[in-house]
Amino acid sequence: MEKTYVTKAGDIQREWYVVDAEGQNLGRLAARIAALLRGKHKPMFTPGLDTGDFVIVVNAGKITVTGKKMDEKIYYRHSNYPGGLKRISLRDQLSRHPTRVIEAAVRGMLPKNRLGRAMIKKLKVYATADHPHAAQQPKPLA
Repeated sequence: MEKTYVTKAGDIQREWYVVDAEGQNLGRLAARIAALLRGKHKPMFTPGLDTGDFVIVVNAGKITVTGKKMDEKIYYRHSNYPGGLKRISLRDQLSRHPTRVIEAAVRGMLPKNRLGRAMIKKLKVYATADHPHAAQQPKPLA
């Protein structure tokens, strides 16, 4: 009789990774980050548990996209007031709030429940190359 291994919350060990987003494609980068946040790279991955690692993204304002997405991709937000729908293109969003672009892309690739909300808290995005997490000794992700 073979036993099934079940991951427990005490068995989870979290690593810190730093990712340089300069020159990387937005969608491919977001997919790799989402897999790290979920913990799919670990042999103890369990879909119902948060087994993922912390991810620090630097140089968020220097990502690339293919085609005409810079002008045609639109981000929407609503102020919850009548007529309060705001729209902004990817080019303008990158110049004003570059961290929101990566956060939105990664959030769309995570589960849409409380587990996904817990996973997105482990994502730290910075527009420049500086980050305050040197004490955690993050490993660079190739």
